[in-house]
Amino acid sequence: MAARAAVLSEVGAPPALHDVQVREPVGDEVLVRVQAVGICHTDISLAARWPDKRMPMVFGHEGAGIVEAVGRTATVRVGTRVVLTFNSCGQCTQCKAGESAYCRQSTALNMRGDRGEVSGSVRGEHGPINGDFFGQSSFATYALAHQRNTVPMGNEIDMSVAAPLGCSVQTGVGSILNALRPVLGQSVVVFGVGAVGLSAVMGARIAGARIIVAVDPVAERRALAIELGATHTVDPAVDEVVSTLVDVTGGGADHVLDTTAIPAVLAEAVAALRSRGQLGIVGLGAPIAALPVGLIMGRGLRIRGIVEGDSAPATFIPELIDLHKRGDLPLEKLITTFDFADFDNAWAAARSGLAIKPVLTF
Repeated sequence: MAARAAVLSEVGAPPALHDVQVREPVGDEVLVRVQAVGICHTDISLAARWPDKRMPMVFGHEGAGIVEAVGRTATVRVGTRVVLTFNSCGQCTQCKAGESAYCRQSTALNMRGDRGEVSGSVRGEHGPINGDFFGQSSFATYALAHQRNTVPMGNEIDMSVAAPLGCSVQTGVGSILNALRPVLGQSVVVFGVGAVGLSAVMGARIAGARIIVAVDPVAERRALAIELGATHTVDPAVDEVVSTLVDVTGGGADHVLDTTAIPAVLAEAVAALRSRGQLGIVGLGAPIAALPVGLIMGRGLRIRGIVEGDSAPATFIPELIDLHKRGDLPLEKLITTFDFADFDNAWAAARSGLAIKPVLTF
């Protein structure tokens, strides 16, 4: 299948559009004609440090489109509108327990970027191209996905709105509704209100949190957080963060979600919790952070990592679509669309933060 894809070919350079060939699907594979794909911070951060030995490479893991063809064992029908999400094996104990976000094969299936093929599922002018990032590599007009990470979505939602459901939205909303699970009347603080953080703000409002605080240095994002359900905002460039949060929440937050993975911010997040509070960590950033062990122990705090919002995509993505239909997830407010031919500007907008959620349309 002739296609066009954004290919990363050089360390330190951005992906660039190239003509490629995508092979036909086999086994449980699903060939999707991509209609929209979000650019996620994960694409940006991993592309910046992707090893030369795994190039050339096609990123993209928030695809949405129409099934064009399927392998022999795939059950999704040709013509189905689908959202593409993270891949999982379906066989390990975590998958069988409904916890596919923690699949034991997750790294191999999502982060290697290839199917272990010599010839490659994608080929360019100069040979094979790695094309299985998060089981999809959807920065392309056609993407080869798998039965496990292909979720039918019906006709009620626009492709450009559906695309971010595959990662950033399910991560943000799911971190609140599936992982932290605040009860009616509790307080939630979100550090960093990009696409994931703003999705978490909406999740906290849906959960019935009484106090929802957005912490971010960008005024426009704080204003949008208020529009989406935050009751308070904190500017870390001006305010004394911990004392302000303790005051606003009446003694400390019940739940804090950090999307920044900045060590100093994580320390503030811990200090802002009330006794028996919990911190959820979803950001990709510094691999190590110094945390106040005595404070964590003395207050009985809980700290947990969260992957993809603890989502079981086959059921949670349809729930998110229903929330959008009801008006509880006005995702359009996060999205800036770019034509796929304008990939360079979309990538730059994602890197700079100029656009909260750039979505490429085809």
